[in-house]
Amino acid sequence: MATDLWAPRPFFDADHEAFRDAVRTFVTRHVAGEMDRWEHEGIVSRDVWLEAGRQGLLGISFPEKFGGGGVEDYRFRCVVIEELQRVGAASLAVSFATQSDIAAPYLRDFGSVEQLERWLPGCSTGEHIVAIAMTEPGTGSDLQGIRTTARRDGSDWILNGSKTFISNGILADLVVVVARTDPDAGSRGFSLFVVEEGMPGFSRGRNLDKVGLHGQDTAELVFEDVRVPEANLLGEPGGGFSMLMRQLAGERMSIAYTACAGSRAALAWTLEYVRDRSAFGRRVADFQNTQFVLAECVTELDVTQAYVESLVDPLNRGELSAVDAAKAKWWGSEMHKRTVDRCLQLFGGYGYMEEYPIARAYRDTRISTIYGGTTEIMKVIIGRDLVG
Repeated sequence: MATDLWAPRPFFDADHEAFRDAVRTFVTRHVAGEMDRWEHEGIVSRDVWLEAGRQGLLGISFPEKFGGGGVEDYRFRCVVIEELQRVGAASLAVSFATQSDIAAPYLRDFGSVEQLERWLPGCSTGEHIVAIAMTEPGTGSDLQGIRTTARRDGSDWILNGSKTFISNGILADLVVVVARTDPDAGSRGFSLFVVEEGMPGFSRGRNLDKVGLHGQDTAELVFEDVRVPEANLLGEPGGGFSMLMRQLAGERMSIAYTACAGSRAALAWTLEYVRDRSAFGRRVADFQNTQFVLAECVTELDVTQAYVESLVDPLNRGELSAVDAAKAKWWGSEMHKRTVDRCLQLFGGYGYMEEYPIARAYRDTRISTIYGGTTEIMKVIIGRDLVG
């Protein structure tokens, strides 16, 4: 019997599979038929955010008293990631991950009660789309090079600077901004501020023209004397770097799990294609080279998947180390890139045609070894831990 790459796995229990049925229905009704339009328009519609909110897909880990699902089990997010990747909806998967795994958790974990009451319910319903603004035009993975500043002015802060490559940047109603508040304090010199849509001095540049993820809005943001009230400071002044270090492991796990799901989807599309396609009087699937390539890819996936899944319990407990997350991120993203490339080759010329999901995946996958910290930065983190 041919292998079903999407067969249930012991990692998930009955509750996760029941949730999967609901997610798959959402994807079938509200995502699959809209992806081409989103790719063409360069942005997903707000309608799909609101529908995802109604289905309980955005605030799974947020406390119930603030409108969330109250479930601290990342496996439910894994289900959402898999079902979106299964149909090739990578742009929407990244948009939702930016909200649920990366940006909104800063509000959830570090916000005051007043801030939670003000912002978190909307994050769960999709009425508030959230972005986080770290990267600057002259600064990529080096957070110490951030030049955006915030200075006190009475009970407010005056924010100046610019950010780039900001996922959800066009649609975002709330932006968590990393700014330098004390140039002489080293790692204690950074703070996090929540900038809201409509604040004077806050503007957006163009929706950036990327190689892939065409349906996912990525923007330049500009802050010119933006007056941010003290009530929009997250945590304590100077605590920004510490908060970033605590949250980056979750971001990198999100990328690692997405890499596994994206690789599984690419392999599933390829298996279907090579079983149906013939060359030289034989199924493409019957050639030894085809079988060797697929065997290598699925083995890499299974080994990577096992490691990534082993990190979910530590993630749920808030104990996932930066080093383990870095290992998962760099290996998973490189494996994803490698798998998609090799699968596309098995499609031959058709793999280069936009009508096949493998072509879109080829474009969409390339960024995964760059965002969330490049592969090289992940190796630095791991190497420094080894040598001390």
